[in-house]
Amino acid sequence: QVQLVESGGGLVQAGGSLRLSCAASGRAFSRCVVGWFREAPGKEREFVAQISSSGSTKNYAESVKGRFTISRDNANKLVYLQMNSLKPEDTAVYYCAADYWLRDGGHYDSTSEYDYWGQGTQVTVSS
Repeated sequence: QVQLVESGGGLVQAGGSLRLSCAASGRAFSRCVVGWFREAPGKEREFVAQISSSGSTKNYAESVKGRFTISRDNANKLVYLQMNSLKPEDTAVYYCAADYWLRDGGHYDSTSEYDYWGQGTQVTVSS
């Protein structure tokens, strides 16, 4: 069992930066693939970024590539999403997700592929 808690959201002006954190509990976390997703009002939850259990492989949505960076600290059971050059269209609730059974090396961008979810943190980017 893995429990996830996101933090670090807030209000920022366009062009600014935020760093989201995802704190995990559970011994299996270091073997989990972890993803970040986001859900804007009236839209479906969409993939943002994914990191392998070791941190060696990362995948990003085209819309955030070059601006966002995902990383993890397995010793402290943390995953980060560094968001730079933020745009108003990045406004959404951001969710951390994890799954123990996904294999490193794959690209997992569907919400149905992840078993564990956090409660989300709001990010608002003003123009």
